[in-house]
Amino acid sequence: MQRQHSNRRGAVVAAAVLVGVGACGSGDGGGDAGGPAGDGTLTIATVSNADAERMQELSEHFAAGHPDVDLEWVTFEENELRQRVTTDIATDAGQFDVVMLGTYEVPIWAEREWLVPLDSLPDEYAVDDLLPSIREALSYEGTPHALPFYGESAFTMYRTDLFDQAGLEMPEAPTWEFLKEAAATLGEQGDAAGICLRGKPGWGENVAFLTAMANSHGGSWFDMDWTPQFDTEPWQTTIADYVALGEYAPPGAEENGYAENLELFAAGECAIWVDSTAAASYISDPDQSEVADSVGFALAPDAGQGKRSNWLWAWALAVPESSAQHEDALAFVAWATSSEYTELVAQEYGWLQAPPGTRTSLYENPDYQQAAPFAGLALESIETADPANPTDNEVPYTGIQYVGIPEFQSIGTAVGGRFSLALAGDITVDEALTESQWVTDQVIERTRFIEE
Repeated sequence: MQRQHSNRRGAVVAAAVLVGVGACGSGDGGGDAGGPAGDGTLTIATVSNADAERMQELSEHFAAGHPDVDLEWVTFEENELRQRVTTDIATDAGQFDVVMLGTYEVPIWAEREWLVPLDSLPDEYAVDDLLPSIREALSYEGTPHALPFYGESAFTMYRTDLFDQAGLEMPEAPTWEFLKEAAATLGEQGDAAGICLRGKPGWGENVAFLTAMANSHGGSWFDMDWTPQFDTEPWQTTIADYVALGEYAPPGAEENGYAENLELFAAGECAIWVDSTAAASYISDPDQSEVADSVGFALAPDAGQGKRSNWLWAWALAVPESSAQHEDALAFVAWATSSEYTELVAQEYGWLQAPPGTRTSLYENPDYQQAAPFAGLALESIETADPANPTDNEVPYTGIQYVGIPEFQSIGTAVGGRFSLALAGDITVDEALTESQWVTDQVIERTRFIEE
């Protein structure tokens, strides 16, 4: 019991520190005063993934049209990117001129006037071509404050060859119960682990997966009075199923996030994977995936409660108010998210690698449809995701795989640690839920006190 008490306190302290960072600078608008003087160099902070690497490789095309602008790239693993960019913008440090961020941050930071509004895009940018749900998620009070680099939802990916060998047929709209049974059957074959799971702690890692999963079981993070709901049956079922699925996951699943599972699935180490629709282009590419010729796709699973576990997300590019080089930074953001950039990617790497989930015109393009047979299902998953109504219960927040409040970044990190320990077998499901309930309640109460 002493160990559990110590872990809880440590989680709350870490969460409270991050809540403080998220609260600083609120309402002061940031401004150019805190940033460095413009020197002709744009410092661009991005997540470390294949799409961002391609952007860096292709940036010579932007540089050719902007000879007076030098580009400096800083890439981070997903969790570190969020921490570094959040700290930089909240403290008005001005280290970055262009930042990659997601649908979670944009409305929160836009309300605090930390991001430059994108209200004067040229006609040729074709802002109306952006998928409506993605455009809305990156807007505040009707004005875009970031532009989508790529967008995604979640669906089910699976090995058609292993399913055939086991005499299984994947439904177009599977349930979690079916996936549990299939993972057990496939895991016993020994050719691959039954399922890949996000176990790495983080609000954008295992918590994203589990929040969407809980939604499909009828769960929510909070009720209408902002009382945490981890002591309810839907969360009990969710985490119990998660731990049960972990029995059929690769060893060390508690350390695997999106990037690790992407490599595992592409290497043939998993039979099923429920995750980002953006992964489809990688695992379908024979130059990168050993299983490209035996991958099938289905909708994200549900639990009979009226909601599937498909989320809505976009990695987007924005310009911090603290940057001293707004004009050049805005030009870069518009270039990297334009339809012309999409065509450039297609020319250099093929249509399969075109940034997905951003523009209607991409999904109407016959070349893309032919290269990406999963495109229709991915678009359906994006369009049916409803951040305003993430579960069948009434909730006081928006967001499917996250809760759209500043405190969630810290709470989710703390809670993610508990669920990762449960997956590893270091604590029980009940302990993980009890501690998650406690830490969430403590941070929410602390925030209420500060606001009062």
